[in-house]
Amino acid sequence: MWDDCCDYNMVREVRVKGIAYLGVGAIDKIDPILGRLKSEGITAVLCVCGGHAYRASGAWDKAEAAALRHGIVLALYNRVTPSPTTDTVDDAAALGRAINAGAVLAIGGGSPLDCGKSAAILLANPGKSAEDLFCFRFTPQKALPLVAVNLTHGTGSEVNRFAVVTVSGRSHRSIVGHDCMYPRYAIDDPALMTGLSAEQSRYVSINAFCRVVEAATATAANPLAVTLARETVRLVHHWLPVALDEPENLKARYGLCLAALQAGVAFDNSHLHLAHALEQPLGRLRNLPHGMRLAILLPAVIGACYAAKPDVLAHVLGPVAPGLRGMPEEADQAARAVERWIFSLGITQKLLDLGVQEFDVEEFCNFVEQTPSLGLLLSVAPVSISRQLVARIYTESLRPMM
Repeated sequence: MWDDCCDYNMVREVRVKGIAYLGVGAIDKIDPILGRLKSEGITAVLCVCGGHAYRASGAWDKAEAAALRHGIVLALYNRVTPSPTTDTVDDAAALGRAINAGAVLAIGGGSPLDCGKSAAILLANPGKSAEDLFCFRFTPQKALPLVAVNLTHGTGSEVNRFAVVTVSGRSHRSIVGHDCMYPRYAIDDPALMTGLSAEQSRYVSINAFCRVVEAATATAANPLAVTLARETVRLVHHWLPVALDEPENLKARYGLCLAALQAGVAFDNSHLHLAHALEQPLGRLRNLPHGMRLAILLPAVIGACYAAKPDVLAHVLGPVAPGLRGMPEEADQAARAVERWIFSLGITQKLLDLGVQEFDVEEFCNFVEQTPSLGLLLSVAPVSISRQLVARIYTESLRPMM
């Protein structure tokens, strides 16, 4: 068992913070939440959203009605796009300052939630910009209260302290994580997610899956991260096919919501590493969806990491790769099993299918080496990082392993 290898002399930090409401109808909690904010003297709230999901899901109608009942001004910033930039964060914060916002409400997937977290910091730290935050020019100690209404079962951003934003004018994304960035309240309502397309459902769920595999194997992982990882893998393995066949199946969406929430806590108690570092060049140079990039790379990443953490990965991957015994020589078996499972979900593309060629590997490796923000991710990987290892992962991801 993986826990036989736990070092009980190593003191690990276990993080749990904030209140999350999970279940069908959880969006109705927005009314008492805004009531509590009003009782604290907050009369204006900045609402950060993407382009349309906040309305299509019905979340905005609930929030607007609750704000009206409590006499709260709700200012809408609905221009957040995937991989938001520091300019976007600055724009959202400017709207918040214009109404003297006392709190931030973020509605959406990972991008709106990350933008909302970042704007909440800027609003509590006058004179600071998003570039200051994401280029590490200051360490924030405070942020406005944040309410996170999650609309996808993927990132778990609604329950952790991290935000990822692209630094405007530069070629990379930057991640920050501070204690003041935890949402005070999170809402995970499966009924808000039945409108996700099959493609979105696949990609966000693979994101949750990948996050826990990395969180469980990072050098900073604690036992809670490993425990949550196994259960997250089980939930995604069981419920994602059901959600793809029956998009409005609330029990399936609930299972995937729980999986993503657990992934967020696991990530918060550990870190991400190889897959989330190496997918970045694919996003910038090939503009592929985040979840697709992870799905393509994950089997090779597991193959590269398995020998370093065979007991943990055998435990975590059990639902999709039964029969693993936790032996280093099972690396190829584990990687192939995960790839077969990903293919069974309808994600069959590899890099060659998407126009990437052998010679592109060098450019990807250069990007990884030259992007400062990837250093932290790579530093907590369970294996020693070299250009040769990075190139091997990209090369093995060009075509199917099967």
